[in-house]
Amino acid sequence: MALKHLRALGQMSAAKYQGRIFSQRWSTTLKTMKPYSAATGGEDAETAAGQTVVSERRGSVVTVAINRPEVRNAVNQETARRLLEELQAFDSDPDLNVAVLHGKGGNFCAGYDLKMLANQKAPLKLEQDVTKGPGPMGPSRLQLSKPLIAAVSGFAVAGGLELALLADLRVVEESAVMGIFCRRFGVPLIDGGTVRLPRLIGLSRALDLILTGRPVGAQEALAYGLANRVVPDGQALQTAVQLAEQISSFPQQCLRTDRSSAMYSCYDAQSFTQAMQHEFDHGVQVIQAEAIPGAIQFTSGVGRGGRFP
Repeated sequence: MALKHLRALGQMSAAKYQGRIFSQRWSTTLKTMKPYSAATGGEDAETAAGQTVVSERRGSVVTVAINRPEVRNAVNQETARRLLEELQAFDSDPDLNVAVLHGKGGNFCAGYDLKMLANQKAPLKLEQDVTKGPGPMGPSRLQLSKPLIAAVSGFAVAGGLELALLADLRVVEESAVMGIFCRRFGVPLIDGGTVRLPRLIGLSRALDLILTGRPVGAQEALAYGLANRVVPDGQALQTAVQLAEQISSFPQQCLRTDRSSAMYSCYDAQSFTQAMQHEFDHGVQVIQAEAIPGAIQFTSGVGRGGRFP
């Protein structure tokens, strides 16, 4: 019995120690993050009060935050425009490798601002050609060339879920809620929800969520593949940033080529053969640039035994 108590105390102490180390690392990360705004001039721009989207960068990682906490980060036209600007700026910036999308104030995004829509006197102007302009939520029609991670807390519902689906990976807090809540009000999914969701979790599960609009908790989302990581409340952003930094540390030409090939095979390839040919044609170009230098590193002992940086 005494031995069991000692083991329990040891586990508790280890957990507390790991928690302190995690907090210390995140504090260091926060201290080195710099305000960054595509709209106001880059990394030296001050984060303006009342700005609907705010960005910060830490080395090769940028965080993009929806900043309308008073409406659970519901997106209006200005917010949609700013989200599009920031993610386009990220994609074209050669010094940035990974972006993290999140919401300020405890919620990821509650969808499009229905109060604004209800009070709008002029007809809502939307670009009909999906190849020529932004979606109602802003960046939903983008096909980014670099990874995007969604750090999901609170509500990620309706158009907010569609924004989360834009990301490559979703880090979800334990109390987060996802769902097609717009089902109740006749608001259609026109920001990629009916396209990306079935690809991610399968048609049967996607139709369950699309037709019922029911809420989905973090653990169910993880079981479905809708969430990639589930973390304690308050830790989605720091976990997503750490994940982004790990991804950013890998050889980027190879990583982006493999990512692009996976996207192509999922959305664009018309056959298995076409997908395989695309994979080879683009992958072989990386061998001289990164694979051979990587092989030389490996022979010198780097990464042996499955060790990661």
